[in-house]
Amino acid sequence: MADKLPNTPKLDELEKGKWPSFVKEIKMAAKKSPMCADLLGQLEKSYTEKVGYWKHGGIVGVMGYGGGVIGRYSALPKEFPNVSHFHTMRVNQPAGWYYNTEALRKICDIWEKHGSGITNLHGSTGDLVLLGTRTEELEPIFDELQKINFDIGGSGSDVRTPSCCCGQSRCEWACYDTMAACHDFTMEYQDELHRPAFPYKFKFKFSGCPNDCVASIARSDMSLIGTWRDSIQQDDAEVKAYVDGGLDIEEDVISRCPGKCMAWDGKKLEIDNSFCRRCMHCINVMPKALRPGKDRGATILLGSKAPIVEGALLSSVLIPFIKMEAPYQELKDIIERIWDVWSEEGKNRERVGEFIQRVGMGNFLEAIEVEPVAEMVAHPRENPYIFYEEFFEEDDDEEGDKG
Repeated sequence: MADKLPNTPKLDELEKGKWPSFVKEIKMAAKKSPMCADLLGQLEKSYTEKVGYWKHGGIVGVMGYGGGVIGRYSALPKEFPNVSHFHTMRVNQPAGWYYNTEALRKICDIWEKHGSGITNLHGSTGDLVLLGTRTEELEPIFDELQKINFDIGGSGSDVRTPSCCCGQSRCEWACYDTMAACHDFTMEYQDELHRPAFPYKFKFKFSGCPNDCVASIARSDMSLIGTWRDSIQQDDAEVKAYVDGGLDIEEDVISRCPGKCMAWDGKKLEIDNSFCRRCMHCINVMPKALRPGKDRGATILLGSKAPIVEGALLSSVLIPFIKMEAPYQELKDIIERIWDVWSEEGKNRERVGEFIQRVGMGNFLEAIEVEPVAEMVAHPRENPYIFYEEFFEEDDDEEGDKG
């Protein structure tokens, strides 16, 4: 137990105002944890001197795994001895982030016993994050997590812990079972998840519909976004009820349709589904009147990332529509071809989206044996990396006759 909390005038400012403060939470933890007390002291020093006093720990982890632990040490171990080691552990979250209170209590008990007691639910990858422990505590923590059926997640140049929205468990718009797919891929790629062997990280995120509640299109190397390929289900009586109830259907629905595929004659809404972009806007505005079609699956997109090494990228369409049914073998075959090409030709710390930018989408598609299709570009001539070629084959006999 910490005898006395350090004086932290700069951090105290972050407790003011109406928003929850991480400083307040660390101070609460510091009443029982000397590690948290020293954490406050080092953080205050960093704010005062405008210097970050953490140094990366290099390779540190549990036996047999290359990922799941982010090594971190204090640059001021004599001044703040209780955070001389301050490693982070990522715990593989259940699909859809469903826990019961018993499981959470067990995790918290393990972390208070062996670490700082500070957690982050959840990191941007999806994992439950345990912040701050010593090197000698890593193996005991891992052993105790295994006993309650939890595994550590991904870190480094590996498959990061797959994550998904709650999908069909709670959402009426989900076009496939995101939780089943996320669990399947997590089990399938255990070796790739725990033993870094790629040029850099690779993230899967599973969204059940185009609303994309896990922001997969901006944050994952492979986005699996639920969609449909037949017509929107339409209830004309409910459409009229929305209009009679005051909805400005021209302003709020039709004018905002990116495909410009809708028209209203005062009595009936007409939808030209061949131009529908599956954006979900009209369905979100009139959920009682419109629903996704019945022929459901997912669009597979590739290549998004945050602006770390280079600028931010959004995912590009790789497969316009695929049925998301176990065992997902067709998709897994494509994934492994992607990994083979990227691992062979990618540069160190080059995400797959950056790799595609460097080599060109056309060359990349050829290497992974995927045919280019029109859905890979939003507008004609927008993407300079894709070319369509025509091959004319003539019969050998005809060639002989000409000779």
